[in-house]
Amino acid sequence: MKCGLIFDLDGTLVDSLDGIAASLNHALHASNLPTHSHDAVRGFIGNGARVLIERGTPAGSADSLIEVVEQAFKAHYDLHWPAGTIAYDGIEDLLENLQRRGHELAVLSNKPHPFTEAMVARLFPTIRFAVVLGQRAGIPHKPDPTGALEIAATLGLAPAQCYVIGDSTMDIETALNAGMRPVAVTWGFHDRERLIAAGATSLADDPAALMSVIS
Repeated sequence: MKCGLIFDLDGTLVDSLDGIAASLNHALHASNLPTHSHDAVRGFIGNGARVLIERGTPAGSADSLIEVVEQAFKAHYDLHWPAGTIAYDGIEDLLENLQRRGHELAVLSNKPHPFTEAMVARLFPTIRFAVVLGQRAGIPHKPDPTGALEIAATLGLAPAQCYVIGDSTMDIETALNAGMRPVAVTWGFHDRERLIAAGATSLADDPAALMSVIS
C-alpha cells in the first residue's frame, strides 16, 4: 500500500551533532559564555534553533543576549555545517528502497527551513523527496501537527496513510497530534525510554529494522 513517509532530519536521517555543537560553542564563546560538551548539546536538540540557544545560554539570559548568540550560531552554521554532518549508515539505501517501492517521501524538521533544504539537497541528491519543510516564520513547529498535515495534503493522502518517523519525543507527539502513525528510531538524540513514554509503540534500532516496521 502506498504510504506517506514523513522523516525527521537531525538524529533520524543525519548525524548533525558535531556541526551543531561546533557552531553553538563558537557562538557562546564569542559572547564570553560557557560552552558545552557534545553530550549536553545532544539534549538541547529537537525544538529548533531558538530553543537550542535558550537551552545553551545561562539560565535567566536576557532576550537581547539570546538573539546575539542565535544570530552568531546561524552565521557559523551556514558556513560550517557540512563539516559536521553526515548521513547515518544505511539511510541512503533505505530511502532508495522505499522510493523504488513507490512510497511518497518527505522531510519535516524543526531546523530552520533554508538549512533543512540545503542539507537534504547536499546529502541525498538521488532521493526524490516530494516535500521538504523546515521551521518557517509564522508556522508552528513540531509537535504542532500543522506541518505534518500540510505534507499529507500535498501528497494527497489522509493522515492515517502517513507515518512520522523520528528520533525524538517531538516526532512521536507530532504523529499523534496529526492522527498519523509514529515510528521511533533509537539511533538519534532521545533515549528509548523517553520515546516509549511519549507513546512510541513501533521502534527501530537500525535502518533495516525500520524497513520491516514500515513494510
